[in-house]
Amino acid sequence: MASRVLRVLGLVAWWAAGAGPAAGGSAPMNWQIGLARRVITPTTGVWLAGYGTERAPEGKIHDLWAKILVLRAPDGRTAVLATTDHMGMSKTIYERLYSRMYERFGLARADFMLTFSHNHCGPCLEDDLVDYYPADDEQRRLVAEYTHWMEGEIEAAVAEALDRLQPARLEMGEGECGFAVNRRENREEDVAAGKPLRGVVDHYVPVLAVRGADDQLLAVLFGYACHPTTLSFNQWCGDYPGFAQVDLEAQLPGTTAMFFNACGGDQNPIPRRKLELCEKYGRMLAESVAAVLARPLRPVGGGLKSAFEFVNLDYDQLVTRETLLPVAEGASALHARWAKRMLAQLEAGVVFPTSYPYPVQAWRLGGELLFIGIGGEAVVDYSLRFKREFGPGTWVCGYANDMAAYMPSRRVWEEGGYEGGPHLDEYGRPAWRWAGDVEDRIAATVQRVGATVRTR
Repeated sequence: MASRVLRVLGLVAWWAAGAGPAAGGSAPMNWQIGLARRVITPTTGVWLAGYGTERAPEGKIHDLWAKILVLRAPDGRTAVLATTDHMGMSKTIYERLYSRMYERFGLARADFMLTFSHNHCGPCLEDDLVDYYPADDEQRRLVAEYTHWMEGEIEAAVAEALDRLQPARLEMGEGECGFAVNRRENREEDVAAGKPLRGVVDHYVPVLAVRGADDQLLAVLFGYACHPTTLSFNQWCGDYPGFAQVDLEAQLPGTTAMFFNACGGDQNPIPRRKLELCEKYGRMLAESVAAVLARPLRPVGGGLKSAFEFVNLDYDQLVTRETLLPVAEGASALHARWAKRMLAQLEAGVVFPTSYPYPVQAWRLGGELLFIGIGGEAVVDYSLRFKREFGPGTWVCGYANDMAAYMPSRRVWEEGGYEGGPHLDEYGRPAWRWAGDVEDRIAATVQRVGATVRTR
């Protein structure tokens, strides 16, 4: 496998130097792009995110990054994409960062997209999964301290990217990578035993190539629909997306590799829990990206349109004092922390909202690429549905702007289970479950913002 990856990446290096199918800059330089990055690896004892336990850091495999891509169309319209190696951004963080983007750079909400890979070997962040960890006041202080520092680094990187705009052209393509497995339908022991895989998957790998005036490959943005949960140890690492980015940047000096998680809420890398498997999956994804880059790509026109909308997603049933008391006294420490916090709010006279404001976003690049960003942990049904409804050139980021909760389709909601059943408590919501029309509401909003960027 390693030799095959190197052969493909070697072909990409040859292509990036100007000898490949797109050599000669045949497409017009109809964009201005800016790139910047910051190391966001913690240097304090802030815990690692995920798995609901205390995970104090014990070193690092490689650094974590926040990376910025600024896209400016010929008419001056500007969009900013931030990709990070974090598990999830809370609404608190998103709103603070957006306020910075608006106040300092004048960006409209529709023109800023904050994405996170959902990496479980990155740090805990403020107000994300607040009841999930047995944190004390000191750990909460460290989390808040790190979070505010990280927000400042993202703002500084955006400023740098805006100051370094340069002419560029965009090209797009899609490939495939097969290691993601539907975790709802396949037990890890069955996969290890070689039993046939079952369930819905979305193995597509969307790739956006950014090429400069000298035809150099300046950046590559790519996506995949799968949980970055290969690893569960206590070392900083970007999991398979981190290794894929490291591999691509090592083989393509001067290129910024950026990852977004598509709709992988119900997908896992299986088998897992070994570093060598994580490295393998990263190489596989890098190989898939490289194979796309080695083929002729489709030029992306110079227009930019954007739209954003919050949609209220109803809760199925709000919690009450009577339903919370047994949980607060139950055996699960995680759920007891949540129930006690909910009870304290009820006793303080807090009136719980009956719905949650959920972010939906769309960018139209040229007439070729529709990039949809939806919050939370969306299952693959969403990506498959929107690609079917909007047609070729539709890409969906399922981890954008707000780590709201698992976002089940109607099918998954009816089936229940971890992604579709009563698990909103783990995200700190005042209910156990979304109402059954969750997919209908999200899809209707995506249709609206999609129609907006197509008609403006």
